[in-house]
Amino acid sequence: MARLNVTEVFADIRLPGHLHTQSSLHFASNFEFQDTDVLLVTYPKSGTTWMQEILTLIHSNGNLEPIKTLPNWARAPWLEHSYFREQLQHIRCPRLLTTHLPQPVLAPALKKAKPKVIYVVRNPKDVVVSYYHFQRMAKFFPEPSSFEGFLHDFMAGTVHYGSWFEHVKGWLSCREELALFCITYEELHRDLRHCVERLSAFLGRPVQPEQANRILEHCSFAVMRENLMVNGQLLPPEIMDFQKSQFMRKGIVGDWRNHFSPKQSALFNERYQQEMGGRPWPLQWDMD
Repeated sequence: MARLNVTEVFADIRLPGHLHTQSSLHFASNFEFQDTDVLLVTYPKSGTTWMQEILTLIHSNGNLEPIKTLPNWARAPWLEHSYFREQLQHIRCPRLLTTHLPQPVLAPALKKAKPKVIYVVRNPKDVVVSYYHFQRMAKFFPEPSSFEGFLHDFMAGTVHYGSWFEHVKGWLSCREELALFCITYEELHRDLRHCVERLSAFLGRPVQPEQANRILEHCSFAVMRENLMVNGQLLPPEIMDFQKSQFMRKGIVGDWRNHFSPKQSALFNERYQQEMGGRPWPLQWDMD
């Protein structure tokens, strides 16, 4: 299915029609979770692929076969993607599932079962930069006219997948109700071993030291960038234009400083404070 120029609107957010249909989105919003499911939730470009790799290796006790033979979308498929219903029959329990959907869309389904929910969140300034470059290369998004224009749309919440601010506030507001495990992209960078230990404890799947070492090695940016199962190279040039950018571009913290002007940074900080200030969020970022 191409539908590269199609935009779907669901729950008042715009989504690329190449990946989603009204049918697939309704199926996701009414999905029947199991208590044994593990649901990875992210806003786009917040460390999704990285966490899919980590969770796969924790679930496989460090066995490398899944990450070397199965694409990430087959190991931890997106609930809302058009292929999900078919893919579902091939997934063994406990199921690793992924979504970019905002919390209100999945709230009714999550009241009927209690999967383990992992929320990865990233400094929004770095999200803006990564998302901008991704939309330049992915042909199922409208190509941004400029970084300035994309930044404006991001702050307004009119980019595909909706407002970052609403996404984060929505999921973090129910973290106690869902017993949600929240972790930041920056924490993963700072101490991946400790993060793997915390995740394995949360999942009830302890890993041995040699297994942890294997996870750390194969979840490094350098190794993942060469892994065809996660680096985007399995997708044809009709879908991804690697002349414009790489899917796994830099994988660093603070790249926003190479893109934001002082004025843009100040305006974004003001917007961030309006949306996120005064709340006890478990988030610590360098915004200056």
